[in-house]
Amino acid sequence: MLLWLCAALAITAGTITGRAAEYPSRPVRFVVPFPPSGGTDIVARLLAQQLAERMGQQFVIDNRPGAASTIGAQIAARAAADGYTLLLVTASYAISASFYRTLPYDSVSDFDAVARVASGPLLVVVHPSVKVGSMKELIALAKAAPNKMNYASGGPGGINHLAGEMLKIMSGTRIVHVPYKGAGPALTGLIGGEVQMMVATLGSALTHVRNGKLKALATGGGRRSSILPELPTVAESGVPGYAADNWYGILAPRNVPPAILRELDKHIAAALSTDTVRERFTSVGFEPSPSTPAQFAEYLRAEIRKWNRVMKEAGIESE
Repeated sequence: MLLWLCAALAITAGTITGRAAEYPSRPVRFVVPFPPSGGTDIVARLLAQQLAERMGQQFVIDNRPGAASTIGAQIAARAAADGYTLLLVTASYAISASFYRTLPYDSVSDFDAVARVASGPLLVVVHPSVKVGSMKELIALAKAAPNKMNYASGGPGGINHLAGEMLKIMSGTRIVHVPYKGAGPALTGLIGGEVQMMVATLGSALTHVRNGKLKALATGGGRRSSILPELPTVAESGVPGYAADNWYGILAPRNVPPAILRELDKHIAAALSTDTVRERFTSVGFEPSPSTPAQFAEYLRAEIRKWNRVMKEAGIESE
């Protein structure tokens, strides 16, 4: 009996190892739950190209936009757990876990974490007419005139919205939320002076900061950005513990063989270490952020908990 069990285990281990050695033997579908434009598409296509070159098979981009990325996530959740369907996720994925009352998938238990690939801090920007030169001065101005200052977002439940609400909560300020139909219109409104401030993605705001149309006060990440190293973080500027990043990661349907996850992680980490990827990511406001599957799984759970807490403290109801 013991010999039979050992033989069975050996066969199983050999089968799994064989699958990993053969993987990928056909094209891999890379579901991107956003339209084929902007920074998200740049990140996805660059990664797909790098993985195809390293692993000898096509990684085919499958854009499935809609419903704040939940349509694409549902498609990936229902796919076979064989490593031939991957899902690109961003910070909005962690927000959606609490923002929507019901989802057609479980944000944690229906997926395996593969790797976090990129991160970019959010950027606190103000219209040049706002007479402040630092985050501390902005907070003081907001406290001196409650509900007089307003901030733009790309709409309820977006990263700009929740990062703004978290800033209000942690700084003890009362700033009015002005939602727009998208982050692009929100930035346009800010540049035009319709609102005073915004917690924007670094990539979207950087050009406007450099040409003087917006004034940057602080970055929202846990550490200073290598893209704007001279700019302090919000946490350094009087709001300790504040951390709001936009990030990208890769998930797979639950129960992909661990050997395949390790194979993917190895090649993703190698791709992220190249100058080509680093320079391209920097051009859209991101830095490579390689991680193991376990590290990304824990990071994702922490992000879901964080945004859930912000929603509760801000009184934002699920939709």
